[in-house]
Order: sequence, then structure tokens, then C-alpha cells
Amino acid sequence: MTVEQKTTGCPFSGTEPDDAFAPYVQYARMNSLLSLQHPLSTADTEPGFIIMSQVKELLFKLLHTELTTARDQLRKDGLDDALWTLRRAGRVQEVLLVSWETFAVLSPVEFAEFREVLGTASGFQSVGYRRLEFLLGNKNPAMMEPHRGSPAYKEVLAQLHEPSLYDEALALLTRRGLLAAGADGDPAEPYRAGAEVEAAWLAVYRDPTGHRDLHLLAEALMDIADQFARWRYTHLVTVQRMLGAKPGTGGTSGVPWLSGISEHRFFPELWSVRSAL
Repeated sequence: MTVEQKTTGCPFSGTEPDDAFAPYVQYARMNSLLSLQHPLSTADTEPGFIIMSQVKELLFKLLHTELTTARDQLRKDGLDDALWTLRRAGRVQEVLLVSWETFAVLSPVEFAEFREVLGTASGFQSVGYRRLEFLLGNKNPAMMEPHRGSPAYKEVLAQLHEPSLYDEALALLTRRGLLAAGADGDPAEPYRAGAEVEAAWLAVYRDPTGHRDLHLLAEALMDIADQFARWRYTHLVTVQRMLGAKPGTGGTSGVPWLSGISEHRFFPELWSVRSAL
């Protein structure tokens, strides 16, 4: 069916849209999108849980797109372009953070009404989130295990072996003469770390005028890391509120596991350098 063909119905009802909305519905595949919610219980709150889980995955995809673009722009020395892209990425993160609000108002009783139908399903198994972790530089090959056997396994594995956003930021510092060139390593290994990396960022922060664009990059990366830290902490508090000390659905210990990962910080030298200023 083409956009010129006449159709009838409401664009948000699951039926064919009318003339006025057909181009919008067909362009964004809205009918397909709105047909993907299939609650497995009679709980009134399960549809909202499914929809917001899907919203988060779409936002993960958008954030991955933006951060990949920023990484590639840094690789090409397009720092101004990368800064603008990171600005957009930050806005996506703000929406992601707010998305927890809809889960936070689920009472323990409401969540319990449909939790059993989740089985072993867990956000821990999110391909989109894992790719984001690897893209930002938190590369732990052990985290491939939840995706083994998944159709997306190769996709996640490929992300593990790609340079991260932080890899490209450090490569830029090297090209600017602030960081000595290091040995070429496997991108699947954790990013280059050490006192020399912190010293390079320290040079940037001690001369923010002379290194204006790099200083802006450092703070833009900190914004990304800060938002992720807030997202993880909000995740922790939300789960505490809904589950208490119960184990997680995906085989994790639940709150204790989330508490541990909430301590992680992306781009750690940008955090530690603050103690040296």
C-alpha cells in the first residue's frame, strides 16, 4: 500500500489510518510499533511496564547512534561536531533518566501481580544497554555471557571489538601531544588507563583557555558519565522500592548486584583528576 492510497480509521487504534495520517503512520511504522505490546497477565499495570521497557530500548538505540557518531567524529578530528553530538546525546540521557519515574510509582503489590510472567526476563539481558557499556569503554568479556545463544550475540561481540568513545578521546589527546603514544592493543581490552592518562587530562584542566576545545570535551564526557551514574542509581532505588531484597528476575542478586554496578564510573580519570586540581 502506498501513501497515496486511501485508508480509513484512527492511526493509533491498530487499524489502518485515515488519509491525513497515512504518511506519518507509514513513515514511522506506527502500526507495527503499536502492535508489539502483548501482556501475559490481567494486571492493569503490565501494559505500562512493557511499553516503558520498550521506550527505554528505543532510547538506548538512539543514544548508541549518537555516541557512535561522536566517537567517529573524534576519530576524524571533528571535535566541534563531536561536542554538538554529545550535547544531543545528553538530552537523550535526560529522557532515559525520567523514564524510571513510571516504574517508581509501581507499588510492590502491583508489580507482584505480573512479576511471575516475566520468568527469567531481565533488563540485565538488554542488548542495547550492553552495547552502550562497551561503546563507552566498560569492556568486560564476561558480560558477553548473558547474550550467548542470542541472535544478537554477534552484534554485541562486534561492539566489544570496536574502539570505544573513550579510546578515541584518548587518541585525540595523543594527537594533540598531551599523551604519549601507547602500544596498539586489542579494542576488546579495557581502555588505556594509568597515571599518564590522568596527567594528560590534568594538563587540559590546568589550562582551560589554551586547551579550550579539549576542556569542553572533558566536561561533555563528564556529563555523559554523570548521567549514567544517576541512571544506575535511580535504577537501584527503583528496584529497592519495588522488590526490597528479593533476587532479580535475571538470576542476579537484585539490589546487592545493582548496588555494586552503581559504583562504577565511566571515564574514571576524569573523575580522579579532580582531586589533583
